[in-house]
Amino acid sequence: MSESFSELFENSEIQQNVKPGALLMGTVVSMNREKAIINVGLKSEGFISLNEFKDPKGELEITEGDVVEVALESIDDGLGHTLLSREKAKRIKMWQELEAAMNSKEVVKGIVTGSVKGGMTVDIGVIKAFLPGSLVDVRPVKDFDFLGQEIEAIVIKMDEVRNNIVISRKAVMQEVNSADREALIENLDTGKEVEGIVKNLADYGAFVDLGGVDGLLHITDISWQRVNHPSEKLAIGDKITVKILNYDKEKMRVSLGLKQLTPSPWDNISERLPMGKKVSGVVSNLTDYGAFVRIEEGVEGLVHVSEMDWTNANARPSKFVKLGQEVDVVVLDVQESKHRISLSMKQAKENPWEAFEGSHNKNDTINVTIKSITDFGLFVGLPGGIDGLIHLADISWEKQSPDQIVSTFSKGQELDVVILNIDAEKERISLGIKQLTSDNFSQYATSNPKGSVVKGTIHEVDARGAVIELAEGITGYLKSSEISQDRVEDASTVLKQGAEVEVAIILIDKRTRKVSLSMKAKDSVEEKAAMEDYNNQSSQSAGSTLGDLLKEAKDK
Repeated sequence: MSESFSELFENSEIQQNVKPGALLMGTVVSMNREKAIINVGLKSEGFISLNEFKDPKGELEITEGDVVEVALESIDDGLGHTLLSREKAKRIKMWQELEAAMNSKEVVKGIVTGSVKGGMTVDIGVIKAFLPGSLVDVRPVKDFDFLGQEIEAIVIKMDEVRNNIVISRKAVMQEVNSADREALIENLDTGKEVEGIVKNLADYGAFVDLGGVDGLLHITDISWQRVNHPSEKLAIGDKITVKILNYDKEKMRVSLGLKQLTPSPWDNISERLPMGKKVSGVVSNLTDYGAFVRIEEGVEGLVHVSEMDWTNANARPSKFVKLGQEVDVVVLDVQESKHRISLSMKQAKENPWEAFEGSHNKNDTINVTIKSITDFGLFVGLPGGIDGLIHLADISWEKQSPDQIVSTFSKGQELDVVILNIDAEKERISLGIKQLTSDNFSQYATSNPKGSVVKGTIHEVDARGAVIELAEGITGYLKSSEISQDRVEDASTVLKQGAEVEVAIILIDKRTRKVSLSMKAKDSVEEKAAMEDYNNQSSQSAGSTLGDLLKEAKDK
């Protein structure tokens, strides 16, 4: 039956107002093996593949006569057919619903279908949304182990042109935790044990989520043992039990402790490790100023660099020990309240200074090797790896400049020395070379004290005076003013080099090894001696005159 003019006009109006992409309600007129014929009230009937009406199990969801919502793709495909889409209708419908949910901040549900760079994909009906990793939870999540799980989220961004939807699970979690957070704040008391999840790690500690409230677990409160970085003991996502050490309600700061859940190994440490006790330990850390040695679980002591070796007090600690090395130490000091122990490695070994003192005596002669030459003496190696010093003053009896004294020695040279002094407490051993031979000067000074009249040969002479050779290697000096009672302006006019003279010793200094001589004092000495002889012989030689006695003394 042909359509009436009014029906044709109505259909024409509908087709003019309906555009591709519009949602229409249609009736399933009939179905064949591949398609369903849908009447949506347009001039021509539409066709949709039956695959678009099947559920996930592959079963058909429609029958003839059902009313379904479809999307218009085109009114006429050129063959007089109207093309419709059930899938596109579902997408358009879901997009509209999600847009409404975003505006009202309504929670939507979806299934996690996969992981992508930076987050996860979530199917919300027929729409695929993106869940960024930073919006998965209120705490950082390392592994996105949510595949196949249904989650609740809030739509936070939609871009229809790019077909992009971003959702946040974190926003839902924050809403859920807000009530728990309020309840938690009311029950945060110092000393209370609570459970939390490690949220983040820093060089100085770990942040722990207690359920909406973050607490700081400082690195020093993680373990009784030394912890160089929190990652040595903890990982993000770890569920741990901690103790509340301090809670500042005004600043909302919570300080946490983990090691406080176990007994302190420092309790009664003084009883277990008294001063002077020798124990074994393992090197746990090296610094520029020493090494830390773990002597009990959770108990470390410091071996200062000065206590590492008897003979190398300023060497780097790494020269003596390595991390993980087992060493013997002696307890020097314990400060239980400060958790500090001072240890010594060198005192766990024999003191080489005391050993040397026990096996050598003063005045012993030993053979040594020169280790270094300085401007004040020679350092030589001794048994036990210790050093001894030969001071410049103990190298030679002769008075010489420092350069002259050490010029005949070289590093590595072996020589015999005499032990002058041993001070084990101050770690000092004094040695001498010149003591191996006698001192001619001392012997001469002993035989010829001040006031003695001696003979000598003029070695040098100038206007100011003369150098007189008194014995082998021993000289004295005669000033021009000491030549005669009469004033002598130039000694060279009255004294000649090589001439033998008789002089009196007026000063002898063993320290500086200087001898001062005088010819005019010699006459006084002789006159004094003659006077003494005169007094002694006056009774026996009454006829002798003073002049005769002086002449006799001079002849002698």
